[in-house]
Amino acid sequence: MVEFGTKTASYSHPMDRNYDHHDAVHDHGFPASGGQATGDVGVSIGDLGMSLGLGPVPNVQAVGAKLRPGTKKLEFVFTGMGKGQGQAQTPGMYGKKQREALVEMGKANRIDFTTHSTVGVYGLAGMDQQGNFSKASKNYSLQEVKRAIDFAADVAFGGPVVVHTGEFTRPLVDAEWNMQDDPWKEKFQMFEDEKGRTSYKVVDTRTGGLITEARKNRYVSRPEWNIAEPGQEYFDKDGQAKIAKEGERIYIDYFGKKLDPENRVPQFDSKTQEFKIKQMKWDDLEEEAKEMTERARQEWKQWKRGEISDQKFKDSRWGRFAEARNIDDVQVRPEEAYVLATYETNASNSKGWALRYGGDFEDMISSVKKLKDAKKFYAQLKETTDSNEQWKLKEKIAPLAGGLVPRDSLFPEEIIDREIRNFEHQINQAKEAASSQWAQAKETEEAMKHIESADTYALREANDAYARLAIVAMQQSEKLEMHGKLKKPLAVAMENLFPEQYGAHPDEMITLVKGSRKRMIQLLVEQGLSEDLAKTKAQQHITATFDTGHLNMWRKYWKGKPEEFDQWSVQKLGEMVDANIIGHVHIDDNYGYHDEHLAPGEGNTPIREMVKLLKQKGYKGEMIIEPGADYTTDVTGFHSVMKTWREFGIPVYGKGTGLSSKESWQQVGYGWFGQNQPPYFTFGGYSPSEDWTLWSGVPFE
Repeated sequence: MVEFGTKTASYSHPMDRNYDHHDAVHDHGFPASGGQATGDVGVSIGDLGMSLGLGPVPNVQAVGAKLRPGTKKLEFVFTGMGKGQGQAQTPGMYGKKQREALVEMGKANRIDFTTHSTVGVYGLAGMDQQGNFSKASKNYSLQEVKRAIDFAADVAFGGPVVVHTGEFTRPLVDAEWNMQDDPWKEKFQMFEDEKGRTSYKVVDTRTGGLITEARKNRYVSRPEWNIAEPGQEYFDKDGQAKIAKEGERIYIDYFGKKLDPENRVPQFDSKTQEFKIKQMKWDDLEEEAKEMTERARQEWKQWKRGEISDQKFKDSRWGRFAEARNIDDVQVRPEEAYVLATYETNASNSKGWALRYGGDFEDMISSVKKLKDAKKFYAQLKETTDSNEQWKLKEKIAPLAGGLVPRDSLFPEEIIDREIRNFEHQINQAKEAASSQWAQAKETEEAMKHIESADTYALREANDAYARLAIVAMQQSEKLEMHGKLKKPLAVAMENLFPEQYGAHPDEMITLVKGSRKRMIQLLVEQGLSEDLAKTKAQQHITATFDTGHLNMWRKYWKGKPEEFDQWSVQKLGEMVDANIIGHVHIDDNYGYHDEHLAPGEGNTPIREMVKLLKQKGYKGEMIIEPGADYTTDVTGFHSVMKTWREFGIPVYGKGTGLSSKESWQQVGYGWFGQNQPPYFTFGGYSPSEDWTLWSGVPFE
C-alpha cells in the first residue's frame, strides 16, 4: 500500500517538502511562491487536483468514493443545462441536503472544491448556430453560470467558477494576432486559401440578427462617385471657389458644388451616356473603411466638443459610436463598408423609383384642381343655358374629347369628370408606389446606422455578460465573508476553448479578460464605488482558466516548423501570466487534433514546460487534472492523476511499512510483482505454458 499526505508513526522526522500547502490553497494571483516545491517542475501532490463530471458521476455517494484515492482539490463539472437529467446534471439537481453532504465530505477529507459551470455554454455573447446574436440566448447562458456561482458559494465557499469561452467564429489567417510583426506572424491557417475565402459576419445592432457575410472573394458593386480632381475648381457650401488638392477627396455635384459624403452623387460618363460603376475588391473596401473611420472620428470629436447636439449625432450614420470611450474605439471595418456600400446602392435605387413615380405628383394635383374648377363652371353654364341651345356646349368641348367620343355624346362637365378620374388614378398609383419607395429608402438609411461587425458587437456583449456575472460573484463573496465562511473570492474564470472560436488564442483571452474587467469597473463606478476599489474588485472576480490541452489544439493549424510550436505555446502562456489574468489551470494532454483529455505526458503538449513556467512565475492557484480517455482506456480516471505524479517526478513519501523510501511514481505507479508498467503491457500469466501436465494437473516427467 502506498501512503502519501500523512506521516505514519514510524516516520519520525517532519516531511521536508510539505506536499499539501494547505494553508496556501486559497491564495490568489501570482505572489512570491510560499513553501518549497517538489519535483523538477516545481509542484507537489498537494498542488494538483482532479475534475469530476456530475452526471457520469451519478450522486453524492459516488462523489465520496472518488475522494478516497487521494487528492486535495476537486473540481465539480456540470454537464447539463436547463432542467438537467441523469447523465447531464445541473447545480439545480443538488438540493440543500446534498450540498451540505458535499460540504461535510470536503471538511472530513480536507479537500477544497472548485466549480465548472455547464460545459454546454460556449461563450456569453449569445451567438446561435446560424450566427445571430440573441439577448434571450445570452440571458439563458447567464442564468446557467449564475446557478454555478450559487453552487460554488454553498459548497466550495468561494473559488473559481469556470466558464467556456467561444464568443464567435472568426478566421485565423486574418486575425490581428496572426498579422503582427513578430516571429509568429502568419503561422496559423485553418485551411488552404483561407485568406481568399475568408468571410466576416455583419449584424444589425438593434436585434443582433445576422445581416450578411462579407466575403473577401466576392466583389460589391457601387457607383463611382463624382469627385473633384486635383487642381479642379469647386465651390464650398458658402459658395467660395476653391481648388482641390492632391490627396483630398472632395465630393461635388454636377455643378461643382461640394457635397456631404452622405449626399454624394454618381459620376456620369458623357461618352457612354451611362453612370460609372465600380466593382469593389476587398482592398478597395479597406480603403473605404479608412475613409469612413476618419469621417466618423471627425463627427465624434465635434460631438464631444459640443458642436453637434446629442440627438443629431445619435441620429447620424455614426450614432452607434456614442458609447465609444475614446477615439480609438471609433473604427469602421471593411465588412461594415461592404454592407454600407450595398445599402447605399439599395437606398439610391429606392429613391430613384420614388422620384420616377412621384416626380410630377404636384402637377397632377394642380391639374385636378383646375379640372374640378372647370367642371363646376360648365355645370353652372349648362344650368343657365336653354335646353335647345345646350348642344352648342357639346360642340365647344369636342376638342377636349380628343375624338375619342362622338361630338354630340357628352357635355363638357362629363368629359372633364372622366379626365379627373384618370388623373386621380395616376395620383393614387404615384402615391402608393412613390411613398413605398421612399419608405424603403428611409428604412435602408435607418438600417445603415445600426450596421456593425459581428466581431465587435459580440465582444462588447461578452464583456458585458462576464462583468455582470462577476458582480454576482462579488456579491456572493461579500455574503460569505460576512458570515465568516469565505475561503477564496468567487471569480468568473474564462477558459480558453477551441481554436475555431474567439477566446481560444492567448491574445484574445487577454483582450476578453481585460475588456470584461473594464466593463465591470464602469458598472461598479456607476453604482457608486470608487474607481480604485472597482479596479481591485474587477481583478479579483474576473480571471482566466488556462487549459494546456486546449492550447495544444492550435498545433493542427500551425504552419511553422513543428519544433517551434512548443516554443510559441510556452511563450504565450508567459504573456498571459505577465498580463495578470490567469487564476486557474486545467491540465490535460492530446496530440493537437482533438480534446481527448489524455493524461499529461501521453500526448505532445509541452505540459512540463508550461507548469514549470507557471511555478517559476509564482503561480499558487489550483491546478486541476482533467481525466478523459483514461476512463475507458485505463482502469479509472484517477490513473490520469497518478500518471501526472509520475510525469512530474513527484516522490513517494511512504510505502508499505511507512518508512520513507522516496521512490518515484515511475517505480510504483503501476508497481506489482516487480513490474512498473501498466498491466496491458504484461507478458507472463496470459502467455501459453510450455509445461506438460496430465488432465489431473500432475506434471508429466
